[in-house]
Amino acid sequence: MTSDLILKYFPDITPAQQEQFARLQELYTFWNNQINVISRKDIDLLYERHVLHSLGIAKIMPFLPGENVLDVGTGGGFPGIPLAILFPETRFHLVDSIGKKIKVVNGVAEALGLTNVKGTHARAEEIKEKFDFVVSRAVTQLKDFYPWVKGKFSKSASNKLASGILYLKGGDLTQEIAESGLAVQQFFLKEYFEEDFFETKQVIYVKG
Repeated sequence: MTSDLILKYFPDITPAQQEQFARLQELYTFWNNQINVISRKDIDLLYERHVLHSLGIAKIMPFLPGENVLDVGTGGGFPGIPLAILFPETRFHLVDSIGKKIKVVNGVAEALGLTNVKGTHARAEEIKEKFDFVVSRAVTQLKDFYPWVKGKFSKSASNKLASGILYLKGGDLTQEIAESGLAVQQFFLKEYFEEDFFETKQVIYVKG
C-alpha cells in the first residue's frame, strides 16, 4: 500500500504534495522505531489505515484558505498531518497530552516543510484560541469529547458546514450518539473509499 492510494482518491494534488505524502512511510517508520505512535501491524498499512482514513475528513469538509483547525489527541499527527499536506493554506494546531507524541508531530512537520502546522503538548481544555473546526480520531466517547472543545469555535459560516467538530469513528455508534445528547450528522466513508477497512468508518459532524 503506497502513496498511490492517495492519488487514487485525490487526483488533483500537486507533485509537491505527492512527494510529501510519499515521504510519510519513511518518516513514520523512522519515528516509530524511537517512539511507538503506530502499532507494528499498522505501519505497513500506513496509507490506508492512517493517511487515507485521516483524509476522509477532507471528503466531507474541504477546508478553506485561512481557516484554523484544531486536532485534539493527535497522537503521531493523525488526522492533522495528512490534512495539512492536502490543505497547505489552512492552519492546523495539533495537540496531545503526551509530549513525546508531539515530538513526532513536530519532527514530521519540519521534515516535510509544513509551515501550516503547530504541535503543542497540552490538553484540549488548555487551548484558549478559537477555531473554525475541531478534528479528532476516536480519542474518547462523544459525550466526554464535546465538553473539552465546547466554546472553542469561531462561529464562522463561510464553509459548506458551520464551524464544528469533525470526528473520525468506527462501528455502530447508535448508543454513543444517543448518550451524547448531541445533534449529529453521520457521513459514511464507504461511500467515498472502496477498501474494506472503511466499511464501518464514519465522520461525525457536530455543529459548534
